[in-house]
Amino acid sequence: MKKLARRGRLIVAILFTVLLTVLAAAATAAIKSADGVTAGNTSSRSFRCSAHGASATNHAAVAQFDLNDYGDTSAIQNAIDVAGQQGGGIVALPAGTFVIDSSLVLRNNVELTGVGPATVIKAGPGLLSAQGPGGGYPLITTAGASNTTVADLTADQSGDTLDGNLPARLAGYVVEGRDSRNVLVDHVYVRNPFTYSIAMVETSDFCIEDCNTQAATSAKYNQLDGIHILDSSSGQVIDNVVQSGDDGLVAHTIWAPVHNIIYADNKVYGGRAAGGLQLAVGDFPIYNIQIVDNSFYGSLYGVHTGYYGTSSGSVYDISIFENYIHDLSQGQRSPAIEINGLGPSGSIDDVTVNNNRICRAGAVVVQKGPGNTVAGTTGC
Repeated sequence: MKKLARRGRLIVAILFTVLLTVLAAAATAAIKSADGVTAGNTSSRSFRCSAHGASATNHAAVAQFDLNDYGDTSAIQNAIDVAGQQGGGIVALPAGTFVIDSSLVLRNNVELTGVGPATVIKAGPGLLSAQGPGGGYPLITTAGASNTTVADLTADQSGDTLDGNLPARLAGYVVEGRDSRNVLVDHVYVRNPFTYSIAMVETSDFCIEDCNTQAATSAKYNQLDGIHILDSSSGQVIDNVVQSGDDGLVAHTIWAPVHNIIYADNKVYGGRAAGGLQLAVGDFPIYNIQIVDNSFYGSLYGVHTGYYGTSSGSVYDISIFENYIHDLSQGQRSPAIEINGLGPSGSIDDVTVNNNRICRAGAVVVQKGPGNTVAGTTGC
């Protein structure tokens, strides 16, 4: 696609009316409520984001940058910085392909938004010349900012054309919330990753909804997780379509617990040797996790535990219910659900597995422990 940089100007506007449009669209979409069923939603319950991201109403500042003078990276980053300096705002990108040569870093109360998949932020060769603020080579990072939104755009890491097999590639992620609070990632499409597609790292109060990830580059790179929650808490991962080269969804502890996370209404195609959803346990606990109304298929496991490091963390207060786990990569030899201690792990308690449908997949196995129950499993 011919770069928009060769065709005209990028208009970056901070507009109250645009914000109202975004909020209205969100309100009329299949927004979820934990207490009831949304019209048009086929699941038995529904969920909503508790994180609302940027809420700026500043419509006074309008910054225009000539792409021929500044280039895509500087133009977009300058607009983000201007919005941040004015207390927040909306940086709105039109349709087109914007080639960036360094990570875009959000500021407090800034929304970066496009018009949908036709707005493409694409990694150029320069992206590999310097790491992002938290390491690695993210396209978009919050890097400590709070009250941020990334919405309605495609993030293309160019892993099909760039050689992303660098030592630091797994230190940063295509779209990441990092060291932040109140982060919303909404209707973001990730293509050609060479690392995890969407991640939250040491972040609280977040929501990842209605996103779409594809790892067509999995023949070139390993560990292409879809949506990865690392050392983070109080968030929702809902209504996403994930096609990953490794684990589709992950809750992972390294330096802090992962807790109070809902994974709901996702369609997840995990890697053939990986999991649909992995509880990846390190030295901190994973607890208060709901895994509900998801469809897991294509992977070696449906939902399972994995253990890393000294694996001293516990797993408790886990609810796995009303999921459809089907057509796993080894059929009935692939465990549908396997929650057990594979290493020198802490305890596994209060794991409730109820009313899951298992089809062309293997057994449900939950380690014996206080409060652990399995009931209501059905077949095809």
